[in-house]
Amino acid sequence: MKSLYSTLLLILCAVFIVSCDNDELSHTNVSAVSTLYSPANNKFYDLAAQSSAVFEWEGAKAEDNGAILYDVLFDREDGDFSKPVYVMPSDGNGFQKILNLSFSELNKIATLAGIEAEAIGKLKWTVYSSKGINVQKSTVSNIIEVQRPSGFPTPDQLFITGSGSEKGETVSDAQAFKKTGATTFEIYTKLSAGTYKFITRKNGTPEVFYIGDDKIKQDGATTYEGDSKVYKIKVDFSDGSTTMTEIQKIELWFPPLSAYLFEYTYSGGGIWKADNKAISFKQESWGRDERYKFKFTVVNGSTTSEEWYGSVNGDNNRPDDPKTPASFWYMVPVTNDFWKNSFKFASEVDNKSVNAEINFSAASPAYTHSFTIL
Repeated sequence: MKSLYSTLLLILCAVFIVSCDNDELSHTNVSAVSTLYSPANNKFYDLAAQSSAVFEWEGAKAEDNGAILYDVLFDREDGDFSKPVYVMPSDGNGFQKILNLSFSELNKIATLAGIEAEAIGKLKWTVYSSKGINVQKSTVSNIIEVQRPSGFPTPDQLFITGSGSEKGETVSDAQAFKKTGATTFEIYTKLSAGTYKFITRKNGTPEVFYIGDDKIKQDGATTYEGDSKVYKIKVDFSDGSTTMTEIQKIELWFPPLSAYLFEYTYSGGGIWKADNKAISFKQESWGRDERYKFKFTVVNGSTTSEEWYGSVNGDNNRPDDPKTPASFWYMVPVTNDFWKNSFKFASEVDNKSVNAEINFSAASPAYTHSFTIL
């Protein structure tokens, strides 16, 4: 009898424990999402536009009537979401039954799904609901059809490497681009006979891009033939466009004498130098004139033209104050006006020889120049 009593007691305790566990976990129970409202199945989006897509679904139900978290999953057309290409919470940190995605974000997802630039492909999407645990996988999913633009998601950084690049094929030596906008990069560099490509990092497995038919393309290299030349290379990942401009010559323009005092020589890494150059201001009735700026002779295709660089200010004082900010020497595109936007030499430069430098490297916070008195 005692043995039977003990057995019944153990059974009652077990039932009580299981009942308690079920009560404690009941607040995590939610239903699966059963209906997807939008986009309509097989909705088409041209991702080249500046717009967004709205994903919306019927809310799930929570056993405790509390808040529910939602994750939106994207996969390839034939995927089963066991290894989705992208997962993100809905709006409101996962609490809303809606997700707004910009076309640029959809473009990134399409890239992860293997849809090529300028190609049309399909993405499958669905929604999972949960309380943070006990995730409920929806049994419904929809398809969206997207046309990717010619561009690519913009990397955080970009480098040039290859046998035709000025740093050669050693990846650790690859020369960096300067990021000039949200989707744009540019670099001043020398190209020689060989191949070159752009990489997004110097370690691990970088993304690789190259120029083909004046467009950014992925996973390849560009062949450069002919004489070594210095170029400004601009790339825009938003539309895949590229521009190659040969920097044929850089001269220091000295308007007081209506003459170019000297020419700079490219020394590598986006830097030009002119060593041991004599500087003498011009004597005028009101004093000695010291104004200057820069003329770039450039070639685009078969067209030769001029680009002028000068000061952001229309006029300047001499930078004689030791506290003159570094920004005084920053070089910006200006007009070919004879005098306007000229810099001024410091007084101590008059009748001295200098080593001159123009720095358009990625390491410089801005395109700038300097003079070192010998």
